[in-house]
Amino acid sequence: MLGIARAALAQFEGVRSTEHLWSLVRTPAQVEKVLAVIEAHPGVVMFTLVDPALRTLLQEGCRRLQTPCVPLLDPVLSTLSRYLGVEAGSQPGRQHIMDREYFERIEAMNFVMNHDDGQSPEDLDRADIVLIGVSRTSKTPTCFYLANRGLRAANVAIVPGLPLPREIENVSKPLIVGLTRNAESLVEIRRNRLSMLNQDDETEYVDVGRVREEVTAARRLFTEKGWPVIDVTRRSIEETAAEILQLFQERIAG
Repeated sequence: MLGIARAALAQFEGVRSTEHLWSLVRTPAQVEKVLAVIEAHPGVVMFTLVDPALRTLLQEGCRRLQTPCVPLLDPVLSTLSRYLGVEAGSQPGRQHIMDREYFERIEAMNFVMNHDDGQSPEDLDRADIVLIGVSRTSKTPTCFYLANRGLRAANVAIVPGLPLPREIENVSKPLIVGLTRNAESLVEIRRNRLSMLNQDDETEYVDVGRVREEVTAARRLFTEKGWPVIDVTRRSIEETAAEILQLFQERIAG
């Protein structure tokens, strides 16, 4: 709202203004306080109230004070209503619902970063989803995609010769999903990764025989634990995430 007011005032050369901003006006008592300030400091009132009773109270008060009162949202809502063919609602603060969703996504993003590749296993039970798989099975990017949907996702890598964090045995809240990929695809991705890092690519990390053993051992683990498995070999991140979301919804519904 301030942006609109300032943009309009900028068209009047030499005019200086004093701004008074009231946010989250939700009750008649708050409107009366606003009107008291307007009476003490007269000026053009611009508002975005949608509650009919509060709008009427403000407009009648401004009329009594002989102060111009401009409902900024009215022409926008009227145009949208005609275009969409539906009536606009009058729910106060509706735009802040999107704000809450935004902050939930930010919180989820922070959770992913703090729980990437097995970090902070002590609070894995706070996660909504935990992805487990061998190296380069798209665990991290899939977690970030899920976080963009507001879900707290963690991922844990299966490393040959090393046990999984013991906390995995005790989690009860998160959906745990195993991710896998065929060995040949893994080798290619891992070689590209090592090349980007200027590292030697003649290691067990990219030995196709060893990688097959990794994949087989991971699948055996998933079966033993009863975790659902998704083969990401020919799937995009979006497709993998969509299947995980379906599993998550089924778990909630079940």
